[in-house]
Amino acid sequence: MNRIKVVSEPAELVPILRAVDTVLKRDVFQEVLANWRTAKEIEDKFGKDGVAALQFFEKMKLVETKWQTSAAMQPEKSYHAFYSSFHINATAPVHEISDVLFVAMMADKDYAKIEKQIHDMVDEEGKFAGDIADTLKVSQTMLKALVKRSTRLDFRGHRILRYEE
Repeated sequence: MNRIKVVSEPAELVPILRAVDTVLKRDVFQEVLANWRTAKEIEDKFGKDGVAALQFFEKMKLVETKWQTSAAMQPEKSYHAFYSSFHINATAPVHEISDVLFVAMMADKDYAKIEKQIHDMVDEEGKFAGDIADTLKVSQTMLKALVKRSTRLDFRGHRILRYEE
């Protein structure tokens, strides 16, 4: 089945750009785009970092999962790319798109500091995104891009929550 991811908001570009920002992630994504693969198969071919890439794709909702029985008759989670194509139709002021691209290309070390800061602000019930944006002195668009990049944070309505698998 062909599924198309429609990108209508600039911050939605961040997961797509981050999904292929390294050779490893690109190769793992190509692997699950071609066929259903288990975490074990990905680990055998790409190592532990390949499994981390799968977890990233799952959080970003770029892969679908199903359970299948392994040769050892144990249930194993299998992964496949959810979308076969992307339709990008977003219009944004230059300052917003520059915020999004800045976040997508930010060095991991710099991003980790900001992600930790946001994660520490968010308690078990989550926190209103506007309050976090005000505290960090960033735009709503930049905050959304920061959260979209994170494997530890997620949006639910107007609240930011800690991501739980």
